[in-house]
Amino acid sequence: MACTGGVIPIATPRPLNGKSKIRKRGCAPCYYCSSATNSSITTTTTDTSEGTKETSKKFSYSRASPSVRWPHRKITDTNHHSQFTVSTPTVVGDDDNAIFPRGIDEIDEEGEGDSAVNVSDETLEVLGRPSRTRAKKMTKLALKRANDWRQRVQFLTDRILQLNSDEFVADVLDERMVLMTPTDFCFVVKLVGQSSWQRAMEIYEWLNLRQWYAPNARMLATILSVLGKANQEALAVEIYTRAELGAGNTVQVYNAMMGVYARNGRFTKVQELLDLMRTRGCEPDLVSFNTLINAHSKSGSLGSNSALEFLSEMRRSGIRPDIITYNTLISACSRDSNLEEAAKVFVHMEANKCQPDLWTYNAMLSVYGRCGQSSEAEQLFRELGSKGFFPDAVTYNSLVYAFAREGNIDKVKEICDEMVKMGFGENEMTLNTIIHMYGKQGQHDLALKLYRDMKSSGRDPDVVTYTVLIDSLGKANKISEAAIVMSEMLNAGVKPTLRTYSALICGYAKAGKRLEAVETYACMLSSGIKPDHLAYTVMLDIHLRSNEPKKAMSLYHKMVCDGFTPDLSLYEAMLRDFGKENMEECVHMLVKDMEELCDLSRQIISSVLVKAECYDYAAKVFRSAILQGYDLDRENLLSILSSYSSAGRHSEALELLDFWKENAVGSDQLITEVLIVILCNSHQLEAALNEYNKSTKLGLFSGTLAMYELLIKCCDESELFSEASQLFSDMSFIGVDPSDDLYRTMVHIYCKMGFPETAACLIHQAEAKGIKIDDISIYVGFIEAYGKLKLLEEAESVVGSLRQKASIVDRKAWNALIQAYAVSGSYEKARAAFNTMMRDGPSPTVESIDGLLQALIVDGRLKELYVVIQELQDMGFKISKGSITLMLEAFAQAGDLFEVQKIYHGMKAAGYFPTMHLYRVMIGLFSRNKRVQDVEAMVYELAEAGFKPDLSIYNILLKLYTKIEDFRKTAQVYQQIQEAGLNPDDDTYSTLILMYCRDCRPEEGLLLMHEMRGRGLAPKLCIYKSLIAAFAKQKMLKEAEEIFQKLQLEGHKLDRSFYHLMMKLYRSCGKHSSAEELLVTMKEAGVEPNSHTMHLLMISYGSSGNPEEAEKVLDNLKSSGENLSTLPYSSVINAYLKNGDYNVGVEKLLEMKREGLEADHRIWTYFIRAASLCPSKTEAMILLNAIANAGCDIPIRLMTENSVSLVAEVDQYLVKLEPLEDDAAFNFVNGLEDLLWAFELRATASWVFQLAVKRNIYRHDLFRVAEKDWGADFRKLSAGAALVGLTLWLDHMQDASLEGYPESPKSVVLITGMSEYNQVSLNSTLKVFLWEMGSPFLPCKTRTGLLVAKAHSLRMWLKDSPFCLDLELKNSATLPEKNSMQLIEGFFMRRGLVPAFKDITKRLGLVRPRKFARLALLSDEKRDRTILADIKGRKEKLAKLKKFEATRIQSLKNKFRYTRRDTVKH
Repeated sequence: MACTGGVIPIATPRPLNGKSKIRKRGCAPCYYCSSATNSSITTTTTDTSEGTKETSKKFSYSRASPSVRWPHRKITDTNHHSQFTVSTPTVVGDDDNAIFPRGIDEIDEEGEGDSAVNVSDETLEVLGRPSRTRAKKMTKLALKRANDWRQRVQFLTDRILQLNSDEFVADVLDERMVLMTPTDFCFVVKLVGQSSWQRAMEIYEWLNLRQWYAPNARMLATILSVLGKANQEALAVEIYTRAELGAGNTVQVYNAMMGVYARNGRFTKVQELLDLMRTRGCEPDLVSFNTLINAHSKSGSLGSNSALEFLSEMRRSGIRPDIITYNTLISACSRDSNLEEAAKVFVHMEANKCQPDLWTYNAMLSVYGRCGQSSEAEQLFRELGSKGFFPDAVTYNSLVYAFAREGNIDKVKEICDEMVKMGFGENEMTLNTIIHMYGKQGQHDLALKLYRDMKSSGRDPDVVTYTVLIDSLGKANKISEAAIVMSEMLNAGVKPTLRTYSALICGYAKAGKRLEAVETYACMLSSGIKPDHLAYTVMLDIHLRSNEPKKAMSLYHKMVCDGFTPDLSLYEAMLRDFGKENMEECVHMLVKDMEELCDLSRQIISSVLVKAECYDYAAKVFRSAILQGYDLDRENLLSILSSYSSAGRHSEALELLDFWKENAVGSDQLITEVLIVILCNSHQLEAALNEYNKSTKLGLFSGTLAMYELLIKCCDESELFSEASQLFSDMSFIGVDPSDDLYRTMVHIYCKMGFPETAACLIHQAEAKGIKIDDISIYVGFIEAYGKLKLLEEAESVVGSLRQKASIVDRKAWNALIQAYAVSGSYEKARAAFNTMMRDGPSPTVESIDGLLQALIVDGRLKELYVVIQELQDMGFKISKGSITLMLEAFAQAGDLFEVQKIYHGMKAAGYFPTMHLYRVMIGLFSRNKRVQDVEAMVYELAEAGFKPDLSIYNILLKLYTKIEDFRKTAQVYQQIQEAGLNPDDDTYSTLILMYCRDCRPEEGLLLMHEMRGRGLAPKLCIYKSLIAAFAKQKMLKEAEEIFQKLQLEGHKLDRSFYHLMMKLYRSCGKHSSAEELLVTMKEAGVEPNSHTMHLLMISYGSSGNPEEAEKVLDNLKSSGENLSTLPYSSVINAYLKNGDYNVGVEKLLEMKREGLEADHRIWTYFIRAASLCPSKTEAMILLNAIANAGCDIPIRLMTENSVSLVAEVDQYLVKLEPLEDDAAFNFVNGLEDLLWAFELRATASWVFQLAVKRNIYRHDLFRVAEKDWGADFRKLSAGAALVGLTLWLDHMQDASLEGYPESPKSVVLITGMSEYNQVSLNSTLKVFLWEMGSPFLPCKTRTGLLVAKAHSLRMWLKDSPFCLDLELKNSATLPEKNSMQLIEGFFMRRGLVPAFKDITKRLGLVRPRKFARLALLSDEKRDRTILADIKGRKEKLAKLKKFEATRIQSLKNKFRYTRRDTVKH
């Protein structure tokens, strides 16, 4: 409810005791006549427009006329200035009672000319001018009792207001058409001032220039009131100062001047005038105190118990508060949303038997609405009838505001309908409230629509409408629309108020348009509106943000001159900026003003300086404050010390601590507390906790609440929730009572820890102590905690309790409930909550929609996402970028490349530009699917979009290139990381080390691991394992042992795989005794060997040619009573077979069978491998018959039969082997391929090979010439399988080269790898085979394990070489008696080629393939001559090179000698 500007009684002043001037012509002094009732006229002034200006952003209302407030009663307005019929005319005489000094004769003389007023006698009677036929004299008493003063005043007012701008008031007054008393002139000034304060000033100045006029208090009060309403404070102050000593020392004048100050919220000035009144012996009256209260309410918050203090002061002054006093106080509480204070005033009012009126109840209803208690407001509204009052338009508007503030649109519409039904109609105030509601809810389109509807329906938006709309748009960062509304306001002729300009300035400032804000501020000044505290504050902030400290300082001076002082936060910002600019004088001036103008203590000033980071100045103020006897301010000192600590200024911190010790005796515990706080503020939480734990162990330390709050807050920020819980327990144990904030913090922490029940107990504990924790964030925390625990019923109960407390549950609570449902994948429940929000409010937001989508994602219903999106769009929701990203991430996590790409391209088409996170998701997805080109394209697009790849993206690239073994690009990515200045993390180093291990460069990986540890990063055990495996692969025993022993010394708990890895290394290096020792070490470390461990040990013995030792291990296992599987037997059998003891191997097979163990795939594979290495067919058949008798007849049948049915049987057998462990099918097929190739059954080997490819036992991409990929990769294949695959590959390439399709690349790469399979080198085997054929394949110069051939040379060789005339694989007609292949130096070679190979390599070393093929085909005699000739040719060539080199060196020496001679001569 808008309060009055004070009640100003204008009473008739006493005579001036002869001090008035003597009139010329001997006239007596004029007397100021009272009105017809001879009593003082008390005029209650109400300022509607100014009240609205002061509270444009808050609810207020005008004191409307009764016809507006109760339209259903059909009350006719009574105009205060209406004309009255006068029964008795006023006769003007020439005696001293006339106000004008001239007589009737002079008037007659002027009236005889053309300028005389042409009026009839009847008119003259009414206007007070005498007729010539009437009596010419009027007594003093008659003039006083005349009832036509209203007509005289209205006549003169109309004449003055009808003047043109170039005409003067003096022209009308000099005509003296009516007879006026001093009181009449007061009314004229007041009425004219309502339309034009300039004309009122002309009247006032005209009167003061008349010699017959004596200044009086009533006229002075009237003109001051007019100027106050016109916001002409400076002019009012000038007039008051000029007339103060004369007529100013009356209560009416003081009240009027106080009203001028009160309108602008100048409470200090009003208080000064009140004190001045008392000093001069003029006691304040009721109006004085009402004005003082009004000024205080406009200057800011009343503060706690301020209202009661005002009432007490009035009582002490002997003045009883009236209804206006109480209404003003309650209205001020409403403006401050201070329900507690308003309730106290209302109770005081009833206790003092001052009956509330409708204004009082309207004000209380407004308080309830402002404090968010709409239900209480509605209850009071319903009780008005029982109290004998009927609601008016203000009542309805207050109730509308109460529900509009909560965003309850349905309730607002219901009240508006009831308001219209009662005959009130939606006035401007109602529409302004609704516009404000839409603006707060972000529904600016509805606000603008309502504004347009107002204009189209013929309603003229008032200044409040425009101000509310501009304010809402500005806060929503829609400053362009706000500027358009401002233009429409000016075009409509509505004058912006201070609040309007302030709202627009704030909007420009928020939008970062500082230039426009400055221009608007200048426009405000040019329109004659003085800035208030808010305008000054915003402009100061703009100058500070624009880094214009000089302009800020200049504006600050103006602000202080106008009686405003910045708040502490603004002082803090100014000090911070001035401190950064080293403007020490300005800092000093601000500190001085804070002390003198704001009356702040040095403790508060030092606190502000600390917050402004002016620590050095704060330290000075702090020291002086302590030396002057102020109490020690710990918080400021802690902040200063923390700043010194964080800046490394430890000596200054210690010096200040010493100063503290000197001035605070027995502060050891306090110093410990300070140290803890300093560490916390310096973000050294771990050190602070250590200091705290060290102090608490002594049992003498008990911290303060501030320290515990800071420690717990830091633990909360660092997510050290268990430590925070322990601190809270310690705090409770020593008896430190938590604060309200600490209770809230701990409730949040327990909810985050997943202990909502503990949090609930804490709330009950706080409520028992009178601390009410009813924050919506607390409820949201409970809902989230229950959601994470999937306790959906408890989460629903929390929302249910909120619905019982308020009709509309906060949006955050609904969103938290939807997220709780989403965690459990309960889409249907989430959708029900979403529909409830749609029905009951508040409206769902982006978070609500994301919760729905997340519920579907968690439930795995990704295909329904599109349906839900379409439904939401049909409902009018706009799908945000975050929601689309959420969908994309879900499909990316599911690995659905098609859907991800579809969403991504649709997102870009809709104008949503990808973020860094989105690029990271896309690159990660493509990387997981090895889409190298897509990954590189996405990285390029990321760079084109202006982003720089971060370390996570580089790590994804490293893993991708390492996975596809493109080690060159891996190194390039690492170089880019270094060039970008990024610090590699664990993933970076781990991936690079893994890359070096796979590239057979473990030494570089080891160096990188040392670099990693030097950076303080601890490698994972899997990295150590990869390094050991890489060194083992290279048979670098020393390095692998160093890593293994280092892990043992550092106390790492190694699992069984590390020991197995080392055993394999010892086995491959022939260090079998070390394997035995490792078994002992393994037991000592607490790792029990299993059957696989013993298997490795036996394999180690078998590899060393000691099958007997392997058998001993088997016997030990038997004696231990363990249930043995075929694994240890297979190890012993394999050991004997590798050693060539075939008969013993067969005996062990029979022994195993006798013990009830059936042979498995391992034993069959070992026998097949051994058969493939047997030099003769007889030995091979013995081994194959042995496994045939044991249940595996496939190998011997492949050797002896040629039936088509074998294909199906082999296929079925491979199907049985596929699910078995240890790559059973793969090893079995490899053994078969070696056997069939060795005994020249190569056609059979070919269809077995193709059958393995069909069954995915061998990879489909071994070679893909038909798919335009000419390369081949035979890694992990056995020697026989690789030779079969090589022949098939060459056959495919021959067909492609003859047909011309597909075209080959420039180079053809054959990947062989460097590993061995069954102790046979695949790389060497294939090289020998290709060189025997004279192929153009040569070893790669940059990478090992690769054979490369130029495409042209390869095509010519495939076309012309006799070795390539028939590449078809065929079976030999009969099984050869001897094995066609021979194992030599770790690789397979055709048995007939072995002598020639040994002879050539021994005498010539490694030669080129074609030369090797040519020499190998020669007879022994011819080959010997050719080799001798080649050796002789080499020697001759070497001699010629030596001779040529010697000649060249001698020539250079001679040339140097001649050059030196010429130099000496010159």
